[in-house]
Order: sequence, then C-alpha cells, then structure tokens
Amino acid sequence: MTESSQGGDKKKPIWRRYVLWGMPIGGVAVAFVAGIVFWGGFNTAMEATNTKQFCISCHEMRDFVYEEYKGTIHDVNRSGVGATCSDCHVPKDWTHKIIRKIKASRELWGKMTGSIATKEKFEAKRLHLAKNEWERMKANDSRECRNCHGFQSMMPEFQKPRARQQHLNAMEAGQTCIDCHKGIAHSDLRDRADSDYIEKLETPNPAFKRDVPQEYLASLKFITEKEAEEEAAKKAAKKAEQEAVQTRIAAAVEAARAEEQAKAAGAAEETAASSGGDGTVAANVDWNAATPADLTLFYPGQASFEWVQNGKTHGGARPLTKGGDACTTCHAKELEAIGSKIVAGGETEPTPIPGKPGTIDATVQAAHDGENLYVRLQWPETAHSPAPFVDGGKMDPDNQIKVAMMITGTGIELGEQVGCWASCHADNTYMPFDPGADAIAANADVAAQLEAKDTITKYLTESRTKVEVKGRRGKAQGGWDKLKSADEIAQLFNDGTYLDLLRVYADGSASNGYLLDRRVENEGEIAAEASLSGGMWTVVFSRPLNSGAPGDVPLEAGKTYTVGFAIHDDYSSARFHHVTLNTSLALDDDAAQINVVNQ
Repeated sequence: MTESSQGGDKKKPIWRRYVLWGMPIGGVAVAFVAGIVFWGGFNTAMEATNTKQFCISCHEMRDFVYEEYKGTIHDVNRSGVGATCSDCHVPKDWTHKIIRKIKASRELWGKMTGSIATKEKFEAKRLHLAKNEWERMKANDSRECRNCHGFQSMMPEFQKPRARQQHLNAMEAGQTCIDCHKGIAHSDLRDRADSDYIEKLETPNPAFKRDVPQEYLASLKFITEKEAEEEAAKKAAKKAEQEAVQTRIAAAVEAARAEEQAKAAGAAEETAASSGGDGTVAANVDWNAATPADLTLFYPGQASFEWVQNGKTHGGARPLTKGGDACTTCHAKELEAIGSKIVAGGETEPTPIPGKPGTIDATVQAAHDGENLYVRLQWPETAHSPAPFVDGGKMDPDNQIKVAMMITGTGIELGEQVGCWASCHADNTYMPFDPGADAIAANADVAAQLEAKDTITKYLTESRTKVEVKGRRGKAQGGWDKLKSADEIAQLFNDGTYLDLLRVYADGSASNGYLLDRRVENEGEIAAEASLSGGMWTVVFSRPLNSGAPGDVPLEAGKTYTVGFAIHDDYSSARFHHVTLNTSLALDDDAAQINVVNQ
C-alpha cells in the first residue's frame, strides 16, 4: 500500500509538467530550436543562390550574359559599390523573393532541357527573356532599381541636362526606370522588339506619378542659374573674341582696298580672299548693336524625321511625339558629343568623311528696319576633308559653302518642336531608303509632279497620303511616292503649310523658295553676299519682313517663329551638312534665341 501510494505521487519531468499552446513546454522548445535551425538553413541556402558565384556557376550565364555585365557601371565604378545579379533580378522583401524563387524554378527545367545551352539557342530566346524582365520591372515600378536609386536622392546638378529633364518628366508623367534604362548591364535589345510593343511597354502609368521632391527642384534651380551665369560669361568672351575677329577683318578689308588701288595703278594683283561680299547688303545696319546669338550646328548623318519619331532608334521619341518636348529640350547642351559621335561613322553614318568636324560654331545676328529682315551668319573656315566616295573629294566643287535658313510655317507636324527636321526624310538623297533613279523613273506620274529625275528632295509629311515611320515588316521608311493630289497640295500651300527656304551660295548668289511636296525656288525677293576673310566666313542676306509673296512666311511683331539653319561646308552637298536644332526667332524680343532688333 505504501509503495503504491508513493508511486502515484511521483512528479512528471519539468519539460512535461508545463503546457504551452496545448504542448508540453519541452516539445515547444524542441520545435523552436528545430525551427531556428531549419529557418537558418533554409535562409542560408536561399541566400547562397543569390550570390554571383552561384548565378554564374552554369556556363549559360558565365559565358553569355556575365561577359556583358563585366566592366559595366553596375560591376565597377568610381564609388566601388557594385550591383550583382540578385540586386536586379531578385526582390529584397521576403514575400516577393519567395515568389520569384518559385518562378525561377523554371530555369532549372531550362537547364535540364538545354533550351539555351549554346550561344545560338541563347540568342534565339534572348528577346523573349528580356521581355520577361522588362514586363516584370514595369509591373512593379522598377522595384529592384529603386532599392538603390530614388528620385528623392537625385541631384540634377550632377546629371546631364537630358537626364534632368527626363527624370522630371518621369515623375510628373508616371514613368518608371525600365522605360528608359534597358541594356545597362547587358546588351540593349530595344531595337529588336516590335515598335508597338515598345510603345505599349513604355506608356506612362498614372499610378507611378510622384510629387517632385523639393530637394530635386532646389538642385535644379541651382544648376540652371549656375549654367546661365556660365553661359553669360561664355557669351561675353565670345563677343570679345568676335570683336577681335571683326577688327582683323576690317584690317583685311582695308588692306584689300589698298591693294585694289595698287592694282588699278598696275602695282600688284589682288590677293585678298573674298567672294561676293562688297558690303552693299545691309549697308545701313549697325551689326555692333545687334547682339550675336551662338549657334552650334552639328552633323546629323542619316538621322531622319522618321528616325527621331521611332522608339526603336530614338529613345526620345515618346517625349517628342507624346510629351511635347522639343529637340532642344534634351539635346541643346550635348550637340558637340552628338556630332562627334555621328561623324565618326556608325548606324546613322555608313559613309563617314575622315576629318570632317562634328560641329560648327557660328554666330548669327539679325536686325530689321520695319520693312526688311537682315541676317548675318559668321563661322570659322574648316580644313578640307575630301569625301572618299566622290571623285576629286568635292561634292559641290563650285561652292565651298552654302547656307540655308528655313522658317516654319503653319500646320506642320511637330514643326515648332523640330523645325526644319520635319523636311528631312529617310528616302531623300543619300538616305537609307533613297529609292534611286530607276525606282523614280518607274513611277512616272509622281516623278513628273515632283520634277524628279535621279533624287528626291526634302518634303513635308503633310504633302503625302502616308509616311512610313516605324518600318514595320520590312517596309521602306518615308513616303516619297505617296503624293497627295495637286489640288490638295495647292490648298496646303495656300494655308501656309510649308517651310520658307532662303539659300546663299559661296559666290554671294542666293535663292528664295519653299519646301512642301518638294524643294521649290520661286524667285522670291532676296539679296545676299558671302565673303571669306581672315579665316572667317561671313554670309549676309535680307528679305522683306512681309512680302505678301506665296512661299514667304510673314514676320510680324509679337510672334515667335521656329527657324533652322544649315551650313554645307567644305564643298559638301545633300545631307552632308551641319544643322541646328529648333531655334526661336522674334522681332524685338529678348526671350527669343535670335532677337531681330529694330534699327
């Protein structure tokens, strides 16, 4: 009895004596420790799959995409902070990370089946794989990019002008990083994707709109004011330099006069280098009272109106065609870099001219007397760089230089944003879809209406029933042969839908005309002269402010006009010129880039 009583009073072990959540505390402790071990092991294993070493452990990644990643800004940079595979392709937060890992299991199947085992197989699927990532990043507002990069931390003062504007546009319109930043760590496949797909993918999402941070606006204000001060100082220095040049020119003119007098006396032959410039045009204009505007004319190559509107070839196509940005919005301060890149040869210049400068720095002055417009353009002479595809190296042996000014009329697609670029098409002379003499001759009716034989001159989109921009399914870009009827073109002309075209040649001769369905010289009133002295070209021309003549855009006070300038230097012709972006001109208005002052 005693032993039995004592046996019934025996206490349970402490790990079984207490119960938590219906389980002995010992069991809870064991489960807790096992959970920690399991979680630690699971998390360690999962993080191991996030390392670069794991990602490139298979030859598909090591031999293909990793080779492209090496040396990029995300691999090595001045700060030493690199981004590896998982930083861009695996979410940071646990929930999305697990989802991504589950989806990534398909990659194991791809590895086992060898779907991208060779370079050829990989390239065949490359666009499909890229689209998957683009779409994932688009859907999550480029979450992995924003793990490191944030609009609130961006300082415009350390960005290029184009980046400042586009980041501002992105915040206001609802764009996300992947819309613009493809091919940063790997090859950019944007140009291999369908144009409609790209347009849809890069359409702004209103849900992604953000308030512009005050820090961003303050930095933008700071750099804008700083650059304005630097620009003012640069203009002052340029003006001083220009005045020195004018002094040399005046001395050269005086020497030429003296030499002319000596020639008349039979003492010597004239040696002054001048042509067509006797100072009679704009003789009463005081150019010292007309503030010069600096112009940077850059080499455009084969970058046509279709090219700039095509999202596959031009990243700024959407801001231009949908956002209302002008060419200068993004490119005003990078023309030297653009010109130097294009002139060296590549996608937009398949026939480069060795030694040709990427840009021409010129100054333009303008004045009026209430009746006539007077324009003076000056720039330094460039060294001769023979064109290798022309016998003798000179495309236009009779004209060392030609100057053109175009004034944008009304009703021209993107006219105020692009200026004279609206007339440059992919099927013009020396452009990638130049139809050639045989194709032109085969379309006799259109050729007759255009008065075209071997080449197609510049024209406006409005004069065609259709202009192919995207080049879908191998179609030729442009629309030279899609000409509207003569009556329709006449109506456009009467409505003022044309580019007023003024041209001056090396000998001082000039032509006045317009661009609509083709380039036309209409005997409009113009006076001009051109001279080369002291290594400086000077071209002066004048025309009535409002002649009332067909093809002349009337210039009136209170209005701002979009103009463009082109210089064919070094005996060049056709598209081998230098051009400006959209430039504003107005009468007696300091806000315009070219202020036509009253004298």
